[in-house]
Amino acid sequence: MVPSAVTVLDRLPLAPNGKLDRAALPEPEYAGTAYRAPRTPARKSLAALCAEVLGLDRVGIDDGFFDLGGHSLLATRLISRARAELGIEIPIRKIFDLPTVAALAAWSEESAAPAAPACAR
Repeated sequence: MVPSAVTVLDRLPLAPNGKLDRAALPEPEYAGTAYRAPRTPARKSLAALCAEVLGLDRVGIDDGFFDLGGHSLLATRLISRARAELGIEIPIRKIFDLPTVAALAAWSEESAAPAAPACAR
């Protein structure tokens, strides 16, 4: 278990009762690599989905999903969004093995299976 971000504080915020005031803690700042914009339609779509799932304004093609605050539950949400929006099936293991948009898009262009049709009654 390695934290995705570390924030150094001069002192911890305390509530009037002397306990840690978690609501007063600052949001961690996730630092990605230098921003490189996606150029192909597949990379643009995948970067937009990653940004949407992570709650960020933008995600570059070299930014790691987990470095930006992603975790396994958000990875499953990304898989669901990719299935619905892009029509591709991404195994969850691929997000762990290929966490950048560039690597995941390259894999999906070469070997991603089309998503199965939605179940009907």
